[in-house]
Amino acid sequence: MMTMRKQTLAFALFTLVAAAPGDAQTARRAITLDDHSKIAGVGDPQRSPDGVWVAYTVTTVDVEKDKRNTDIWMVKWDGSEQLQLTSSPDGESSPRWSPDGKYLAFVASRGTEDEKKKGGQIWLLPRAGGEAQKVSDVKGGVSDIQWSPDSTRIAFVANDEDPDDEPEKKDGWKRKTPPPIVIDRYHFKQDREGYLKQLYNHIAVFDVATKTATVITSGKTDDASPSWSPDGTRIAFMSKRGHADPDRTSNEDLWVVEAREGAEPRQITKTAEGEGGRPAWSPDGSRLAAVIGDTDRFAQYSMNKLIVVPSNPPASAGPATRPAIYMPSLDRAVSNIAWSADGQNISFLLQDDRTTHVATVPAENPNGTAQRKSSGRRAIRALSPGKDGNFAVLATAPNEMAEVYALEGGNLRKLTKHNDKLLGELQLATTEDFQSKSKDGADVHGLIVKPAGFKAGTKYPTLLIVHGGPNGQDEHAFSFDREFLAANGYAVLAINYRGSAGRGNAWQKAIHADWGNLEVVDLLGAVDEAVRQGIADPDRLGIGGWSYGGISTDAAIATDTRFKAAVSGAGVALYMSLYGVDQYIIQYDQELGQPWKNKDAWAKMSHGFFNADKIKTPTLFMGGEKDFNVPIAGGEQMYQALKSLGIDTQLVIYPGQFHGLTMPSYERDRLQRYLNWFNKYLQPAATSTVQ
Repeated sequence: MMTMRKQTLAFALFTLVAAAPGDAQTARRAITLDDHSKIAGVGDPQRSPDGVWVAYTVTTVDVEKDKRNTDIWMVKWDGSEQLQLTSSPDGESSPRWSPDGKYLAFVASRGTEDEKKKGGQIWLLPRAGGEAQKVSDVKGGVSDIQWSPDSTRIAFVANDEDPDDEPEKKDGWKRKTPPPIVIDRYHFKQDREGYLKQLYNHIAVFDVATKTATVITSGKTDDASPSWSPDGTRIAFMSKRGHADPDRTSNEDLWVVEAREGAEPRQITKTAEGEGGRPAWSPDGSRLAAVIGDTDRFAQYSMNKLIVVPSNPPASAGPATRPAIYMPSLDRAVSNIAWSADGQNISFLLQDDRTTHVATVPAENPNGTAQRKSSGRRAIRALSPGKDGNFAVLATAPNEMAEVYALEGGNLRKLTKHNDKLLGELQLATTEDFQSKSKDGADVHGLIVKPAGFKAGTKYPTLLIVHGGPNGQDEHAFSFDREFLAANGYAVLAINYRGSAGRGNAWQKAIHADWGNLEVVDLLGAVDEAVRQGIADPDRLGIGGWSYGGISTDAAIATDTRFKAAVSGAGVALYMSLYGVDQYIIQYDQELGQPWKNKDAWAKMSHGFFNADKIKTPTLFMGGEKDFNVPIAGGEQMYQALKSLGIDTQLVIYPGQFHGLTMPSYERDRLQRYLNWFNKYLQPAATSTVQ
């Protein structure tokens, strides 16, 4: 166990807040690392067919067992009643109502160790009462369950069986020792999945009455996101089938297959760009809505747009190659598409400059304007429409952990309060919009998190915490990391540099094939602005991030020596060394070109490594042992470089972890190490006041 340093802060972290009339005043406290395990992770809201209930999941942390457990709950639409439906130690997910309202299906892996090895299975909970029963027994497990409209079948995604799972039964290999892994695929590595053999995911159908499963699709490609037609005869899905080698493209198309064994899938779209999301059928079954992204060359910077295509076009027409884009002037990303019950409108989540909201567009007007149904500096995470035109959503804000809300008209009404008790104890930081100008004139947006008790005119040690992606955004949502660092006396900058989402297509593509350049310009410009405003102490600046945040950290400290401490998690600076080592082969070949043909571009983007001798910043490198996304080699190389140069550095590797840490104790350890590293270099003296 690492030693925890105690720091004396020059300003108060504890304040008194007014209690309700008639109550005594209650002292609120700063957030601590112990609170990390107290937060309930609320997710996946699903409205019942009659609109009376909302089912959802709640994930909690068992500190002693060092694991998470997810249970299924439900709450009444009017908020009057709340029930926990499952409580097993094995965890449940994906609650899905049968259209007739008789069952709530979910996925769980329970039973003996041999039963659990088969993966998650379908369980049915009768709404009339009684215990949930396991009804499927699919080797390899079940995922992404979707009820048929008549409530008799459940579509799901099934994995091909791997003969290596029982090596002693494999032809030519009569022993329990795992056989060698044989690879012959172009894209052969994927985080969490490991080495990719000739095994694929396909669409399958489970019959509730007979308790039998039938695999509907086959072939050497993955099929995903099944969606039933309103009459229950067909299933729409996304797939790269139709390409000569699906491994060499990220371009998925929209397909439809009859829900029976032996049916031949029909291609509905065949575009240069990739479709995505879950296909959404119009209520009359004549059309399908989906999102369309970009070509392989720009796939990592894709900004999804809405399309609607015929679900059963004439054979002579063939697949749609250039479907009309809805809201063509809307330069923002859409997701989570759903039709209204009357087919008049299409709803979706709209991502826009540090927020995400619910919006709709008339289904018969492709050139219509998106009408927002929610507002405010917040983020909507999930969307479940009801027949009444209202939605169950998951919503969060900087001072509000995610909970289930009812969205009626334009009004949000809170339904769950799993984190209210904890929130009532905490004095959180203040999160505000932040804007800066880069040296090339770029207008950059982000957030600044000011510690509780912030005093204008006081300079604070300031941390630039860089988000990953890069095609993501820091938005007005609760962030434990930002709150924890702010509670320990830091001002925190969260900047949506060029390459981030939320600011339009051109903004996202600005760093295409030019990593470590413009985003660093934007990050440094934001620091300049925080110093200019008298918030950031120029002598106590830190920087850090995970994934592309770690990559950007490496590039920034090789560009500017002002940072007194850095933390680079799951990063890389010598890109060429990861060719064939990580999962991004399609992006490398399509965006950068093969290294032996485009050496200059690869070398330019490896600026951080080739300028390691210019780095003066003490840096902590971190990563997961089994990360195939950005392998730990990226951190090891930079650690070795700084160690060779005599710069204070440390390398922390989390055993058995992938790109994102999932073990609660490791997540806690990461945050404590962040704080200890920054404290070591940025908090030796009291905060100073602007002169």
